[in-house]
Amino acid sequence: MTRVEHSRMANAIRGLAMDAVEKAKSGHPGLPMGAADAATVLFTQFLKFDAADPNWPDRDRFVLSAGHGSMLLYALLYLTGNSDMTLDQLKHFRQLGSLTPGHPENFHTKGVETTTGPLGQGLATSVGMALAEKMLAAEFGKKVVDHHTYVLASDGDLMEGVSQEAMALAGHWKLNKLIVLYDDNGISIDGPTTLSDSVDQVKRFKSAGWAAELIDGMDPDAITAAITRARKSNKPSMIACKTIIGFGAPTRAGTNKAHGEALGADELKGAKEKLGISLEAFSVPDDVLKSWREAGSRGAAARKEWEARMATLSNRKRAEFDRRLKHVRPAALAKAFKAHKKALIEAPQNIATRKSSELAIDAIAPAMPEFLSGSADLTGSTNNKAKSAVNFSAKTPKGRFIHYGIREFGMAAAMNGIYLHGGFAPSGATFLVFTDYARPAMRLAALMGTGVVYIMTHDSIGLGEDGPTHQPVEHLAALRAIPNMRVFRPCDAVEVAECWELALNRTDGPTVLALTRQSLPQLRTTAAADNLCSRGGYELVAARGEARVSLFATGSEVAIAVDAQKQLAGRGIAARVVSVPSLELLLAQPADRRQAIIGNAPVKIAIEAAVRFGWDAIIGPDGAFIGMHGFGASAPVKDLFRHFGITAEAAVEAAQKRLG
Repeated sequence: MTRVEHSRMANAIRGLAMDAVEKAKSGHPGLPMGAADAATVLFTQFLKFDAADPNWPDRDRFVLSAGHGSMLLYALLYLTGNSDMTLDQLKHFRQLGSLTPGHPENFHTKGVETTTGPLGQGLATSVGMALAEKMLAAEFGKKVVDHHTYVLASDGDLMEGVSQEAMALAGHWKLNKLIVLYDDNGISIDGPTTLSDSVDQVKRFKSAGWAAELIDGMDPDAITAAITRARKSNKPSMIACKTIIGFGAPTRAGTNKAHGEALGADELKGAKEKLGISLEAFSVPDDVLKSWREAGSRGAAARKEWEARMATLSNRKRAEFDRRLKHVRPAALAKAFKAHKKALIEAPQNIATRKSSELAIDAIAPAMPEFLSGSADLTGSTNNKAKSAVNFSAKTPKGRFIHYGIREFGMAAAMNGIYLHGGFAPSGATFLVFTDYARPAMRLAALMGTGVVYIMTHDSIGLGEDGPTHQPVEHLAALRAIPNMRVFRPCDAVEVAECWELALNRTDGPTVLALTRQSLPQLRTTAAADNLCSRGGYELVAARGEARVSLFATGSEVAIAVDAQKQLAGRGIAARVVSVPSLELLLAQPADRRQAIIGNAPVKIAIEAAVRFGWDAIIGPDGAFIGMHGFGASAPVKDLFRHFGITAEAAVEAAQKRLG
């Protein structure tokens, strides 16, 4: 297209963004105004997509990591013909119930690949998408899987620490189909980025194994040439597009005043006059809209060609691809779990639950080809690598175990991208205390509903000598507080198997498996017809007679509760033990079932080597809690449990005190 045609198409983005933000009196007009040229080149010349089918599996992915510039994406979706993104939706930008929320949300708006807004996470998530593309192409072939992942990132994205984790992984893995357009406008909310930053981003990316260059981000020819070079590279590419934030605004262009607030009537009028845009709000010339709609339908031919190639595959391979993309679990998985649990009943395992998890993984991997595990440099401690697993690398893309290095946040964000791309069931491991490093991506997983699994070992003071820096005490409560996050703390090998089964069959949200370093007895010695952990809690040991005490416990403390129950029985006090592998899942049960599990014993005691927060919903504010009230200490595990009073004797004493 000519420069004039390009400018008119780019100005359509600018006009819609300015109008939507102005009408809402809220939003970020600066990025869409500055990055409109790069977006126009990408969407009209390179991006493989079909607006009529935004979920076509072999489409290119576009991730707006700079999610505050959401009106850029919404304008593009409308202009290219996304059926859900009407002009009326743009007019209701940031309003309740609209498809145009303040930051893009993948579960809310078709055509949005991932939720973004917390800076850095879009970039890190895109690494997972590009990784999934590489692995899936190696397995199914480039006739089926052959697409790029494009990212529009901002200064803020690259300042966030997770960007370093993400770019290091992408460079190491040679994810050459990952192309990042960096909106290098030199402005953040506080003012010029020179207030706080002097990093040469081109050199930074090159040092991590990327192809990187600086271009004029307002010049469509320069943008076209740079993307063309990037698509030919054998490395991931970063194109620093030098732009002007709020381009066209008479007094605010190039300043932080164009970043996060509406321009105001006078500035808006002046910008439109300067750019040659109609003063009529939300107006796009017919010929410009026609050109955009043609760009939106251009990918239909590529989609149909892909569908034709898919039709040449065997029925088995096509069905397997569809199953994997839709996260439907294989029939063999249920059989594998049934056989595994049967083996555990026949030959009980008195081992750490991290080791029990390893046994479960060895049963899962052969039955589930999409099972993908990885570790943040703690593979030997988290025990999450199947014996059959081969390491993933740039040279072994069929590998199903990923070494993420010491990058917990990057790992968790990449897992989101892997899941959103489709084709794999990602899980990742580290110590439970280091969920602090991964938490922002874990929160987004819960918000987006990605069915990822976190294998978090060394789950309490039970890890022993490493001391309080490594001993999680508040982490279970913190994770349980995240909406849609499911936390399991199994007590033995059988519960571990059941929790793994529930985790892998969950496709509407993330799951945490909190596992021990220390060995535990296998308390479940008989087979159950159903998955008892699915209730969140269940009576493990019944009282002899009418229960006067209910002992609730999780993980390693269930064995303590069982010991306490025996001691109470020896003193003529009837007590029952309720294992609670998932506190929040128990609380989510229907009222009658929940009450039946909690029971009516007058004394309720919870035992967990963590803080009390959350347990009052089960034991009440007057219930007894045997657990942690501060940080841990460095000592052998048995000494620690005695020192902090997390013992059967302490539970017995608490019961007797309350019974009088």
